[in-house]
Amino acid sequence: MVLTIVVVVVIVLLVLGIALIYNSLVRLNQQSDEAWSDITVQLKRRYDLIPNLINTVKGYASHEKTVFEDVTAARTAAMGAQGVQETAKADNQFQQTMKSLFAVAENYPDLKATQNFQQLQAELTDTEDKIQASRRFYNSIVRDFNTKRKTFPTNIFANMLNFKQDKQYFDVDPSEDTAVEAPVEVKF
Repeated sequence: MVLTIVVVVVIVLLVLGIALIYNSLVRLNQQSDEAWSDITVQLKRRYDLIPNLINTVKGYASHEKTVFEDVTAARTAAMGAQGVQETAKADNQFQQTMKSLFAVAENYPDLKATQNFQQLQAELTDTEDKIQASRRFYNSIVRDFNTKRKTFPTNIFANMLNFKQDKQYFDVDPSEDTAVEAPVEVKF
């Protein structure tokens, strides 16, 4: 009788423990999906600002056709990227092309003084700040999920509960130019 009670208590505790582990993994998984969604919203906001910025700069530097084409191509590639790693790579390439657009704009003092350009600059700066914050938040959730999935006793049950893979960080590709790690320069 006592042995039966002990066995039942152990089984109940084991089931409760597995339920807690499962629920914590689900919660972290959902938080990482939400954080990734925040990043994609901010990236879309940035990409939506770019055509206005290009059109504003075009009015002053219409002969810089290659730069505008490169920025447009990088924007299209970044908007079509799927998954964390592909998005990070496309975003890095996009940031490189934006540097060339800003370099062109630097040569036109009248452009830098226009109200429209200044407003776009402020919106882009705000968006870059939000992307950086969203990225940090996403990466912290991913860190928590991956840590939880690998620590004892969760690591014993994670695979059985269908949490078999780590989440990927939204990082700068180390093989890319180290200048990419700096935020996009939008100061004129």
